[in-house]
Amino acid sequence: MARYVFKLPDVGEGTAEAEIVAWHVAPGDHVTEDQTLVDVMTDKATVEIPSPVAGTVLSLNGAPGAMLAVGSELVVLEVEGTGDRVLGDAPADPLDDVPAAALPTAAVAMPAAAAPAPDVPAQPDGTTPALLVRRPSGVKPTASPAVRRRAWDHSIPLQFVTGSGPGGRILHRDLDRHLAGGGDETGGVALAERPPSPARTGVSEVPVRGLRRRIAESMQEAKRHIPHFSYIEEIDVTALEELRLHLNAEGGAARPKLTLLPFLIRALVRALPEFPQINARYDDAANVVQRFEAVHAGIATQTPGGLVVPVVRHAETLDLWQAADAIRELAAAARDGKAGREQLSGSTITITSLGALGGLATTPIINRPEVAIVGVNRIVDRPVVRKGSVVVRSMMNLSCSFDHRVVDGWDAASFVQRVKTSLEQPATLFMDQPQ
Repeated sequence: MARYVFKLPDVGEGTAEAEIVAWHVAPGDHVTEDQTLVDVMTDKATVEIPSPVAGTVLSLNGAPGAMLAVGSELVVLEVEGTGDRVLGDAPADPLDDVPAAALPTAAVAMPAAAAPAPDVPAQPDGTTPALLVRRPSGVKPTASPAVRRRAWDHSIPLQFVTGSGPGGRILHRDLDRHLAGGGDETGGVALAERPPSPARTGVSEVPVRGLRRRIAESMQEAKRHIPHFSYIEEIDVTALEELRLHLNAEGGAARPKLTLLPFLIRALVRALPEFPQINARYDDAANVVQRFEAVHAGIATQTPGGLVVPVVRHAETLDLWQAADAIRELAAAARDGKAGREQLSGSTITITSLGALGGLATTPIINRPEVAIVGVNRIVDRPVVRKGSVVVRSMMNLSCSFDHRVVDGWDAASFVQRVKTSLEQPATLFMDQPQ
């Protein structure tokens, strides 16, 4: 028998290391050729590494969450034959054309059980009193000014005092009873005697690994290296929304439903040739800015494991429905954990949107090494002034962040205004641009 040392292969794209996500074998297991050994993650894509040979697992290198350098020992197998062999430096890459696998769900510690509420003292007749309940919302307690002043002096909320006067009016004797701690005449317990809420003492420890660690590292590097500044502009999307709804109604089930994003991508495609410094990536080490003619639009997508950015490539070649189809397919692949490295890398500008949860404004973090990110906020109907009259319009704020090393404030504002004009006059999105 011989020892077969399998090293972590080179996954390409300049990757120097990968993270162990989950092992599918253990020492002593017999494996067949092409059987999955381990899931590893790089560049937010999870891939399965198959065994190159059949044999018995002797040892594994790295627990889930560990980072391994490319070329380091991954698995040692016992195989037929004589003499030790090493695999990992050969030109062939076993990761080629292997589909990505979904991340395993991390176990989260359950909070400690709540302590039982203390017993409520029984009444002399043996019945258990009910806790006082606040008066219904909007129903104000009635009392004379003298009673209100006395309640104020003793810091007594009248909402917790049951009145014995006509129509539930609170009298001085009701305050006396409340101050004495006897509760109200209906058998309620005084406010001071209400059992306290149990203290929450549970603590959960969740390892930061896999996709969540990749996200944390990317965000930290972006904030460390990039001097962000944000520019927020409001946009009247009333006409755009009318057009979108009309196109969806006309298209029926034969075409994908249009959201705001395909229109925004088209507006970016029209604006970016005028601002090439924004459709760019900044190489810090080489101190070089790469400006792209192609628009590879990253679409920030929330998945069960965290935020990833699948890429709509060559958005300049797509119409509205093609862009909608591409966004839908990429989002589904990302959420299912099936998006590969090619689908999750290479964007030149990123769009981020929280949909109906978009809030009024955001300050999105740039997807490094890009130099700009466009944030979509919630669309709301609100009154605005148009030609001296107050009218209701569908309004949305566009929140964009820029890398101030590459993009000046004037250029950023001009770019956003250009996008604003296209979205507010949606017919221009379909016009030929002057050469």
